[in-house]
Amino acid sequence: MNCRISEERSGLSSPVGLFDSGVGGLTVLREVIRQMPMCDTIYLADNAHCPYGLRPVEEIRALSEGITRYLLTLGVRAIVLACNTASAAALSHLRERFPGIPFVGMVPAVKPAAALTRSGTVGVLATPTTLSGPLFSDVVERFAGGVRVLTQECPGLVERIEAGDLDGPETKALLWQYLDPLLDNGADVIVLGCTHYPFLAPLIQRLVGPEVQLLDPSEAVARQVQRVLGEGNNRGTGRHVFLSTGEPGPLERAVRQFLGIEAEAQVVAVEQL
Repeated sequence: MNCRISEERSGLSSPVGLFDSGVGGLTVLREVIRQMPMCDTIYLADNAHCPYGLRPVEEIRALSEGITRYLLTLGVRAIVLACNTASAAALSHLRERFPGIPFVGMVPAVKPAAALTRSGTVGVLATPTTLSGPLFSDVVERFAGGVRVLTQECPGLVERIEAGDLDGPETKALLWQYLDPLLDNGADVIVLGCTHYPFLAPLIQRLVGPEVQLLDPSEAVARQVQRVLGEGNNRGTGRHVFLSTGEPGPLERAVRQFLGIEAEAQVVAVEQL
């Protein structure tokens, strides 16, 4: 049954809102909780439309705007696009449409990768929308001078993660398919350019070996949330609400598995604008 929750019903104090197409943004939420343990949060998984990766930019913007409007009705003080694809497609759009609300988005960690590489080659695993967006091209142009940046689209990985398959033969086969071209061309740093992919970091590290470094920007994004919130960024009750636009089971399972939190995800209806 679809429902709408109010700020009063949530029992939260000036929460931070985070959203993703599914469970991937929990990798960002984990860092927010670690760095700001008293900060209240509302996490919305738009798994009725997951994955975002192959959807048109206009549709992703419409979905992101609808989610933003919904989160604002719940009294959030900032919104984190805990999704690389949504950030690439909609971050600038949302900042223009909602100038009074702070937004924090995701950008693949090309800058630290360029500083870390010894071979001069880094690889980026991401979705087509992320790789073709201006955020990615800008960060490559600004920070990857003299470094070869190899990009790899990864169709099917998000679906495996949403299904909870983090170590099965199908997931391994997909990863080998996507990692091989990067390793064959000498990449010694691999950027996880989708918030879902850190779920697979232990498996990826086993496959590529200890000589290859993996980069997940979640920690840096959480630090940016602290800066954006300013003084009092850690105020609240340390409570977290989880919302889903579709079947809540995958979100509840991922929250339990990845965050160690037993939570009942509420099913909500979000209007696509």
